[in-house]
Amino acid sequence: MRADRLLSILLLLQVNRRITARELAQRLEVSERTIHRDMEALSAAGVPVLAERGTGGGWALLEEYRTDLTGLTRRDPNALS
Repeated sequence: MRADRLLSILLLLQVNRRITARELAQRLEVSERTIHRDMEALSAAGVPVLAERGTGGGWALLEEYRTDLTGLTRRDPNALS
């Protein structure tokens, strides 16, 4: 389900600081193109995602951006990814 995947991407970005589309695709078992579409959707929803090209690049959130997902236990985010 796409909403679950978008939430998983958001949580992975908060934890990992920067992650490649390839790694996201492998972890979420989708294509890299799907990840790019998902990142466009997050951006359209107002989530400040950044794409950095080249060696050491990948997707990241603006440093100051954090979301507070109330109602989730500590294990819930891991179950989503």
